[in-house]
Amino acid sequence: MSTFELFLIAAGLSMDAFAVSVCKGLSTKKISAKHVFIVGIWFGGFQAFMPATGYFLGSAFEKYINAFDHWIAFVLLGLIGGSMIHEATEKKDTPASDSSFCAKTMFPLAIATSIDALAVGITFALLPDVNIIAAILLIGLVTFIFSGIGLKAGSLFGTKYKSKAELAGGIILVLIGCKILLEHLNIIHF
Repeated sequence: MSTFELFLIAAGLSMDAFAVSVCKGLSTKKISAKHVFIVGIWFGGFQAFMPATGYFLGSAFEKYINAFDHWIAFVLLGLIGGSMIHEATEKKDTPASDSSFCAKTMFPLAIATSIDALAVGITFALLPDVNIIAAILLIGLVTFIFSGIGLKAGSLFGTKYKSKAELAGGIILVLIGCKILLEHLNIIHF
């Protein structure tokens, strides 16, 4: 898997964290470097930890699922991306989230925004050409950066772009899932 493909996956995965960061930015009167760092560490750290966990779980069961791994990758990425697309297009008025940056608030948010990264980690274990160290570092770094940008953007622009970012992330994950399937079926070659 190329660095560009890993970047697209990282960007897609980070959209949930970006959206939550935008909401936190809305409810925080003054954003400081400390706030950006806290949000980035929580979201980026969990986005890196979850695919690593998924990778090791997937590796443990690889011999049992090798014959249909491309279908698993396609379905998992499709479901994750589809869910993100559904959430982005759903009409709802979401109130601004609590502006607290303490562990009690950040831990559940970090878990909730990184569950999809666990499934992507399982997918990575099933693909022959994924450098898991590079993948988890890139996912963590991209999420760290996007979370900080989201926090600042939330304080500046409001929720205007929240659903668009989530929609873009969902579309990216669905397209990558389709690419994996089509490559394995020898329909396309990159």
